[in-house]
Order: sequence, then C-alpha cells, then structure tokens
Amino acid sequence: MQIMRDWVEPGARVLDLGCGRGVLLEYLKNSRKAETIGVDLDPNKIHACIKRGVNAYLGDMTEFMEAFPDKHFDRVLCSRTVQELGNPTKIIREALRVSKNVTVGFVNYAYWRNRISMLTQGSKVVNEVYPDAWWDSRPANPVSVNQFEAFCEAQGFVIERSVYLRGDWKREAKRVPNWFCGYAIYDLSAGHQ
Repeated sequence: MQIMRDWVEPGARVLDLGCGRGVLLEYLKNSRKAETIGVDLDPNKIHACIKRGVNAYLGDMTEFMEAFPDKHFDRVLCSRTVQELGNPTKIIREALRVSKNVTVGFVNYAYWRNRISMLTQGSKVVNEVYPDAWWDSRPANPVSVNQFEAFCEAQGFVIERSVYLRGDWKREAKRVPNWFCGYAIYDLSAGHQ
C-alpha cells in the first residue's frame, strides 16, 4: 500500500476498481487527503467501506466509469483485481480514459514458489496470499509479470514505472522478476495518443 500511496499526489481524486473493504482507500484518504471512491460487486464489501467512511458504489465498474468525463480522476487503482476481470483490455482502456494514470497490482502467478508447488504437489499453493482451496476461490485468470508486460505492449498501454516485490511483499526483486517477484505493481498511462 505504501508504494501505491507514494504514487498518489496529495489531494488527488482516486477511483478504486474492486475496492474490497476499502482499506486502501481509507489509507489514501487519511495519508494523502485524497478524494476517494470505490466500486465493487460485493454488497458486504461495500458495507465495510461505508463503515470505514469511504465512498463506495455497488455495481459494475465499466458502467460506473462510463458516467464520468475524460480525465475526471487523477488515478484509478486496480489492486488484486486485474486477474478477475472478464475483459481487462476494456476495463483498463476505460480507466485510462477517465484518469491520467492507472495503478495495477497483482500477485505474480509465475513466482518460483507457485511453480514449485505445481511441479511437486500438482496443485496451487495455499498460503497467506492464496488462503483458499481452488473450489473456494473466486474465479480468476492467473497472470504473470511477463504476460502482463506483453499485454501492455500489445494494447499500447505505456508502463511509466514498475515495482517488483519479493514473496514477502516488502523487499524488491531486482533480478528476473517473472521468477522472483511475488507481487507486481505498475503505473500505466495511455501515452501520447
């Protein structure tokens, strides 16, 4: 959260897609005095946002963004959501329409521990990042660092900066991020279109 916070200018207008319980938005509201709003499909999560004092909308994120003019927000966040999107191209393109920058963060499915688990146990790893068995997990389309960067290049999304965190989500993975990065964070823009 601290890296994402550092990328948010004080007083910025921030939209969080798949905001969950609003923890990140509350943090940005308190630490950066950001004007925040979230959108999520889960009524329980929206209720948790409201209890935190965070503005949140229950519904479809694409429909929600369509109500805003171009560059209305300073930043859109998509933290641990991109792997669950049915059409990530459409969502990120719309997010870049309504904002100057989009921050995307995701668990790198190609992280070495995930690979070893599949190789040795024949199943996905269960830990603090993936706490649920596959049958209790939300639908997901796992993504790796290499896949996401190829996706951005193919779609013309400009990667302004990136941070690759190791499995502890604290220290940076300086070498071979597709193997050694547990969590990747990207700052995207539309470039000079």
